[in-house]
Amino acid sequence: MEAESFTPQFTDGQEIATFLASCGILSKALEESRLANILETYSLNEYEGVAFVAFPSFLKIEGFQVKESKYGEGIIQTDNKVFSDCLKGNDAQPALVHQGALQLFLHIMEKTDFQAKMQIYTDSKQRKLKPIIFVGHSLGGTVATLATLWVLEKRLRQSSPFCITFGCPLVGDASLVEAVDRENWAVNFLHVVSKHDIVPRMLLAPFESIAEPLIAILPYWQGIIANDKKYKPDSLIQGACGTLLNNVLQYTSTVTTYGPDSVRDSDGVMKRSPYRPVGTYMFCSSEGAACIENSEIVLKMFHLTMLSNEKPYDNIVQDCLSEHISYDSVLKHVIEKSVSGGRIAKPDSESFYKMGISLQLEAIGVGAEYDHAQIALQIAAIMENKYSRNVAKVAIELSEKQCNMAELEWYKERCEKGDGITYYDSFKKHEDSNANGRRLKLAEFWDEIIEMWEKHELPGDFQFQNKWINAGTAYRRLVEPLDIAHYYRMSDGKGNYLSDGRPNRHKVVQKWMEEKEKTRSSRGRSGRTKLASLTQDSCFWAHVEEALKEMKNLEQGQHQKLESLEMFEGYVTRLINDRSISLDVFLEGSSFMEWWKEWKKYKQSQFPEWTSPLYEIMETESWKG
Repeated sequence: MEAESFTPQFTDGQEIATFLASCGILSKALEESRLANILETYSLNEYEGVAFVAFPSFLKIEGFQVKESKYGEGIIQTDNKVFSDCLKGNDAQPALVHQGALQLFLHIMEKTDFQAKMQIYTDSKQRKLKPIIFVGHSLGGTVATLATLWVLEKRLRQSSPFCITFGCPLVGDASLVEAVDRENWAVNFLHVVSKHDIVPRMLLAPFESIAEPLIAILPYWQGIIANDKKYKPDSLIQGACGTLLNNVLQYTSTVTTYGPDSVRDSDGVMKRSPYRPVGTYMFCSSEGAACIENSEIVLKMFHLTMLSNEKPYDNIVQDCLSEHISYDSVLKHVIEKSVSGGRIAKPDSESFYKMGISLQLEAIGVGAEYDHAQIALQIAAIMENKYSRNVAKVAIELSEKQCNMAELEWYKERCEKGDGITYYDSFKKHEDSNANGRRLKLAEFWDEIIEMWEKHELPGDFQFQNKWINAGTAYRRLVEPLDIAHYYRMSDGKGNYLSDGRPNRHKVVQKWMEEKEKTRSSRGRSGRTKLASLTQDSCFWAHVEEALKEMKNLEQGQHQKLESLEMFEGYVTRLINDRSISLDVFLEGSSFMEWWKEWKKYKQSQFPEWTSPLYEIMETESWKG
């Protein structure tokens, strides 16, 4: 089968879960979360060179209840700017998180020594840099998730923190998932979920549908955790849990049916839960465990793992109560299963691919014969394989297109050194056929990539991968000047490239770069000491052309053009000061030098003593330095 060549990365979820359960880190994380429950605040302990930061379970209704919104959601950015606006979706919408969890985290930030302690572990000057693992059970898991995001987002350390949660409710929406994927942070989060634990699924339902039963159940859970002793729930609590289960299942089914693109109606009102899984989910059952990373597949498994054919409904209700506070038993079962080994599901399967999927489903307690689960995992595998093939295809084509880039770089050098003219001006006056052919081939290649990206035929984080950002930026800075030259030659100077002629491919790859630059700039970057080999603003020559046209209008008495010309002068000054402009711009016959001579002449005719920062730069030729 074609899928087989790509299946190892997808079907190893069971092996990853077995390793995590057997290595001891999950048991230690759960132990630390229990300690935090005793302290009723966060705890920080070092164990074998690792700092464990744990948060209590926060099993009080106030932590879940948010009156301002139907699902408790709200913008992650607050007035105290704990989180910056880097946490937003690909559509620039700010990430939404559960406000109850956010307020708990902010309280710890503001009312405890948490920030001071974290400074010790994240400031390289303190010489105490150690791996940090944030852990939490129940709502404490959402606080651990936000704490991890805080450290990651602030870039407080060179090595990334890790987050482990147990029975943790969902905390953020699709925009948060996109932000985490964009930064490659998903690998920093592991959420352990027991098969029938109701809490991880709970926020898929509106709060009004879960409030009443939750009020009855929370004291029961609190009592067991506080006394470290289990006791049988009475009929009132069991009835409340049955109601909670029914309501949550109703909404998990709705969310998995409609997907993330339809959570709001036409008026922008939230009609379905906005929350989406972020990171890796380790689903556990008495049969073992398996890890799943795909956010939409995790959502489906939230629903499907609750629909067990093996137990009576009353037993599932009981499991919903017990499993949320029994992760020690859950881990024990997983470890025992990993040691003893389990039977191979569907040994007669015709492919290792299908067998791998069956084993994962069996490990998380979903029968391998369950068609919906089989189909969900198969679709995810097909999409992953499709992405892999498409990325491999465009990567090969990219390497093949490098000869076109090299030819255009040679063309640029020949124009400058051989003819003493910029390659932009040379191409505008006479369209070199070889250079034009290379330009068109590269345009076709990048148009194809943008089309595939817009049709979601490439991975969700494709536009955030350095390889493609760097390749797109190099292409745009070298080739867009030729596209600008072609535009103005064909339009005879009448059109405006910036507003009417710029191809979508340049706009898109520039946006990719700008999104990445926002995160790079927050880490601090040293300035240039030499002029760039290629002008960093690939639209520079379009600005020059518009300035030349406005110069003519100004000379004809249209004095309203003066302000925009002064703005252009400032723009050029900044490029020079930032060393973001290339040396060829200052060649004697360039379009820019033509503009400069006319601008200087006009200004001196109006103001004989005129001077400006750009005037000083040009007169002293300080740009050479």
